[in-house]
Amino acid sequence: QVSPALRTPRLPVWLCSASGRHGVLFGTDRRLLSDWKAERTFQLYFYSGRQEQTQTAHLTVDTHSHHWEEAQRAGPCGPGRRRPALEMAIRTKWAGASVSWSGTEPFF
Repeated sequence: QVSPALRTPRLPVWLCSASGRHGVLFGTDRRLLSDWKAERTFQLYFYSGRQEQTQTAHLTVDTHSHHWEEAQRAGPCGPGRRRPALEMAIRTKWAGASVSWSGTEPFF
């Protein structure tokens, strides 16, 4: 029998697989599971367990940003600018979201 805690997580957790690499994307705010208002700006963490990742990546997701605001923060970029696979995975849940890597070099 499956424990109720495994069927209904207490914190948001997603298993990710992109480009043949696996990791865990998780948040520490329970409200992300039940309150849509919490999905404005929130923190997510990513850990892959790979040797090259020395610490958990801290990501800030803003679901109400606009592409022109992100372009101003990121500097010059063209419409064909490539994004890390993890950002694209996050955007499958929150379309158009802006993802900040908080000073960490994007990977995955």
